[in-house]
Amino acid sequence: MTNKAAAVLDPAQFDPVQTGFFRFRKLGKRFLVTNDFGRYCFMDDEVFQKFVAGKLDKESDLYGRLARDGFIRDHMDFDAQVAGWRSRHAFLWQGPSLHVVVVTLRCNHRCLYCQTTAESMAGRETDMRQETAKKVVDRIFESTSPAITIEFQGGEPLVNWPVVKFIVEYARKKNRKAKKHLWINLVSNLTLMDDAKFKFLFDNQVNFCTSLDGPADLHDKNRVFAGGSSHAQTVKWFRKIYQKTLRKMFRIEALLTVTRFSLTRHKDIVDEYVKLGCRGVFMRSLSPLGLAREVWDKIGYTADEFLDFYRKAFDYVLEVNKKKPFFEQNARIFLTKIMTDTDPNFLDIRSPCGAGIGQVAYNFDGGVYACDEGRMLSRMGDETFRLGHVAKDGYQATVGHPVIKAISVASCLDNQVSCSRCAYKPYCGVCPVHCYAEQGDIMGRMPSSTLCKIHMGILDHLFEKLDDEKNERVFRKWIKQASDRTSYQRK
Repeated sequence: MTNKAAAVLDPAQFDPVQTGFFRFRKLGKRFLVTNDFGRYCFMDDEVFQKFVAGKLDKESDLYGRLARDGFIRDHMDFDAQVAGWRSRHAFLWQGPSLHVVVVTLRCNHRCLYCQTTAESMAGRETDMRQETAKKVVDRIFESTSPAITIEFQGGEPLVNWPVVKFIVEYARKKNRKAKKHLWINLVSNLTLMDDAKFKFLFDNQVNFCTSLDGPADLHDKNRVFAGGSSHAQTVKWFRKIYQKTLRKMFRIEALLTVTRFSLTRHKDIVDEYVKLGCRGVFMRSLSPLGLAREVWDKIGYTADEFLDFYRKAFDYVLEVNKKKPFFEQNARIFLTKIMTDTDPNFLDIRSPCGAGIGQVAYNFDGGVYACDEGRMLSRMGDETFRLGHVAKDGYQATVGHPVIKAISVASCLDNQVSCSRCAYKPYCGVCPVHCYAEQGDIMGRMPSSTLCKIHMGILDHLFEKLDDEKNERVFRKWIKQASDRTSYQRK
């Protein structure tokens, strides 16, 4: 029982023999009770009082369910619960699976919220060289993970097409011997795509990811493109790639970044995604990195403002599901954790986070970072999250770096005072880089953390919706749709 429970209940009424460890949160008129095995149960006040006091009817269905789920101490099936816990934390035994490769910092866009502080198209000083790219791929294949995802980032990766092409070919060649589960992702604004590039990427089964911030007026306001309408170019290639990869295991996805200009446009944004045939939408909040920090007063918002947008958009997504399947990705990540014994391995929302032990980022010059966000911070002159250089530091020195150990400690929720007591601990995670950028400390202070407030608000909304069987059926369809592929790893 948590300290919060002790403030609500008479400690003398608590039965430590029958009642197992739990955390709780009041949602409306009911209590949400969770435990470290990821199980949950809703209880009204009367049932909650009986549960805490160990006075539930042992012949009741509720008692049987609580016993199976690890809430009753003297009826604990440790083997089953441990098996579930190991399944949820399988990522701890894998090694880095996501490898972000920044092939250039040059970009033909000037997005208002650019986290990477991209360079102009002039000059090639920030383009990765082929010899560096070879060392990066060699290092990637030293990972102990049986599954590898190579993700091209920038800048705009297609600016340095020769190196993108080399890495794809070299990685495929190496994997013929390594025999890992190899995925390759391209994160691109698509404005430099052409038929020849697309054919090569398609033939090599590369996944595509692009940004789509909503209808043309909103997208083009956020994502400034000197060549005209960014939206027109993005949608043109999105449609072409979507049709070509419709029944493939590799495909195209789109990401939404929510700015202040998005807050009143939730319906327009969702409609745009539905119109393009997208399977869902990922409503991402702004990150306090790069250009976004400099213009926060113009494009930023509070956690409460974002959550107001999110709740409206999410409820509209549920309306869309009355006609066709369509998910929201934040929700699908959390719901997979809540409703199954599987962690989707989304690296920013797990404990500990994925920095260094789940992902590694490689800068254009061969610099190695614990995560892509840490690499982004280096563009702001802060090398806190640098692990070394691909040509100078070996794999063991990189993955055993003190920075990774510090991040792992900081992002383990058992070490966070507020998180360790929170009912949402089994499903949540913290980002030390975000904490560092916002609060100047990798440990962070969760009561004043914007990201914590957003996660808690989203989880509140999801559990309120989960209390309805119709919504639960929709959510299970979302989870099944996700399980048709390997784990989705990246925002």
